[in-house]
Amino acid sequence: MSIKSFAAKLFAARIHKKTLQWSSHPVETQQKVFADLIRQAKETQFGKDHNFDSIKSFSDFAQNVPIRDYEELKPYVDRVVKGEENILWKGKPIYFAKTSGTTSGAKYIPLTAASMPFHIQAARNAILSYIHETGNADFVDGKMIFLQGSPILEEKNGIKLGRLSGIVAHFVPKYLQKNRMPSWETNCIEDWETKVDAIVEETYNQNMSVISGIPSWVQMYFEKLQQKANKPVGELFKNFNLFIYGGVNYEPYRAKFENLIGRKVDSIELFPASEGFFAYQDSQKEKGMLLLLNSGIFYEFVKADEFFTENPKRYTIGEVEMNVNYVLILSSNAGLWAYNIGDTIQFTCLKPYRVIVSGRIKHYISAFGEHVIGKEVETALQQAMENTNVRVNEFTVAPQITPSEGLPYHEWFIEFENEPENREEFALQIDNAMRQQNVYYDDLIVGNVLRTLVITIVRKNGFQDYMKSIGKLGGQNKLPRLSNDRKIADQLS
Repeated sequence: MSIKSFAAKLFAARIHKKTLQWSSHPVETQQKVFADLIRQAKETQFGKDHNFDSIKSFSDFAQNVPIRDYEELKPYVDRVVKGEENILWKGKPIYFAKTSGTTSGAKYIPLTAASMPFHIQAARNAILSYIHETGNADFVDGKMIFLQGSPILEEKNGIKLGRLSGIVAHFVPKYLQKNRMPSWETNCIEDWETKVDAIVEETYNQNMSVISGIPSWVQMYFEKLQQKANKPVGELFKNFNLFIYGGVNYEPYRAKFENLIGRKVDSIELFPASEGFFAYQDSQKEKGMLLLLNSGIFYEFVKADEFFTENPKRYTIGEVEMNVNYVLILSSNAGLWAYNIGDTIQFTCLKPYRVIVSGRIKHYISAFGEHVIGKEVETALQQAMENTNVRVNEFTVAPQITPSEGLPYHEWFIEFENEPENREEFALQIDNAMRQQNVYYDDLIVGNVLRTLVITIVRKNGFQDYMKSIGKLGGQNKLPRLSNDRKIADQLS
């Protein structure tokens, strides 16, 4: 055991004790975060506009601060972007994480001196939790890579801005910098395909032990490695034993990854976003990710099936239930208040609080009242693939409301690595799994409102070409699993 791996184990034990301290007292931890946020933001413009000086409880807060998304918070954000101080949080942000908006063009998510450290700590603690539970620390002596956006930052009114992953690249601890790949020059390449080719050349002969990134883009990296080496990635990188990912569910990709790698490797799931780092997988044995309750974020939860009703009930951490689909609402030391990030989650454990990401509140199919969510389509595909050699590269689902003949249906666009021998039988297996999960969908099939889903095969690299055509190839960009319209479907067709 090297000195570095021994030190990592000691540090992991220390962090584990600290994690137990706050995770064992979740309600008290969140109450403390809440009180601190209100106290520090009283003198901001937002705090004055929403009577923070009179807020003594969550009930007061809910009465004074409505739930907002980015579009609704934008008038305040615009003032921050113009360089004004003390608008959403004390002083000015130190960064803006620039993301793609829906109706307002680019979105500028503030990162403050108070919020930024928690992004770094959470990523670090996820690895330390793994080390503490498994005792595996040898990987710290190998090379590590995170497939991310360019670290080149712009500046707007004295505040630097860029993609979150590019901003985070500036905060890599010194003790990891010698192990970190790719080189700074390669990381700065903007074109994703050119960048991946350069990363392959740089890492091909290295002792890679940890690889991290969004699964769909890591898959591209693995495929290029395999083409170059003409052997599985696991043979090329004999000490590669840990895959860290976030952004999308890994399960639909797992079979393909294990084929590309040639063996199983441990994995750690993360739940980061520009708005905050919310959770990480703290156990290889338990389902879900530990919700970070002490990281400068106060959480609220609204049941997804009530979200679009007038004045839906807002729940705090002590009131949630397992296996209920909640919209995640947050207030944070970055200056976001009762903010809807758009993600839906479900609790898999309440001691401690662990969650899975179940989808997006705007990414669903309910063209006929079926209320299908991302978790359901991912689970259905996974179940259909079990005990088969079928492997899927990517997929998305959309309703077909006006077919040329027959009943309407859900159309599944799938890019297969290995196609099923019988496409109709495979579609029926997915359909049955959907019906078992979603009673509304089952009712529509039984009632002859919908017919069994239809699979449309997408050619090799078809999804990559689509993402490239809309300027979202690589980085932190993700393909929606579900659409309630046919905007994506028609382009794929």
